[in-house]
Amino acid sequence: MATNNPPAGVLVAISDEIAGAVERAAPAVVTVHGRRRGPASGIVWNANGVIVTADHVVERDEDLSVTLTDGNGVAATLVGRDPASDVAVLRLATPAPSPAQLATGSPVKVGSLALALGRGGLGAIQASFGIISAAGGPLRTARGGTLASYLRADLTFYPGFSGGPLVDPQGQVIGMNSSRIIPGLELAIPTATLSSIVQTLLTQGRIRRAYLGVSSQPVELPAALKQKLGASQDTGLIVVGVEAGSPAERAGLVIGDVLINLAGHALTNGEDLQAALTPNLIGQSVSLIIARAGEAKTLNVTPGERS
Repeated sequence: MATNNPPAGVLVAISDEIAGAVERAAPAVVTVHGRRRGPASGIVWNANGVIVTADHVVERDEDLSVTLTDGNGVAATLVGRDPASDVAVLRLATPAPSPAQLATGSPVKVGSLALALGRGGLGAIQASFGIISAAGGPLRTARGGTLASYLRADLTFYPGFSGGPLVDPQGQVIGMNSSRIIPGLELAIPTATLSSIVQTLLTQGRIRRAYLGVSSQPVELPAALKQKLGASQDTGLIVVGVEAGSPAERAGLVIGDVLINLAGHALTNGEDLQAALTPNLIGQSVSLIIARAGEAKTLNVTPGERS
């Protein structure tokens, strides 16, 4: 009886291509020693000794080291870190061989094949194979930041995979793996977004983020209130919590206030608020339009810098 099974040669060719992608990418994957419960992975970013890894696997600022693919350990220093996006940048004491080949061109599509690579506790290269199951952005992270884009792959992150690369079938890096961007989800930061974060950390050592110090959630604006405000938006942000000593508390915000507009930016959801809180607002007094007890009110608020 005839079957529709592919010839064995096709499967062998596919297997060889996958193994080849791992071989091409593996020299740029290193082991990062920066936490007590076991090492994690890192990406050789360039030949100048820059290593990119996940922030949560670098639990200390000193006594850091990286094991290269040849098994040699090299001392490293922390250049900068951004807990909100879970990115840390290290620099080796010596130049680094075999930097990663970063993917350029069109964004990665859902359904594309991908491999997650790591060199955790075992030291040897490890790989997990699957497809890109989701790609989008912006994404609010668990630690108060916003990523411009993200990737989710239908594969397994083994212990120590955080900080390692997500690569395409050519072995090019399409993202950095992290298990802490959103707890319970295994995500990757796409190369374009990651490159922007890394460049800022290399030049400034941190990423400045403005904050008010409120917890909020979207709420529908009644027609009468919209008319009083002269607003066309259908929703605002009701304040459900105010941090003690925060810019919001100093400005007089209280639970139950509805945020409508900050510095000319309409606030309809949490992403709008994060987008409005640009670094240039840190330390600057700006207008905040709110609704309180059904009436419009304008406050002056000075956003602080999130540490």
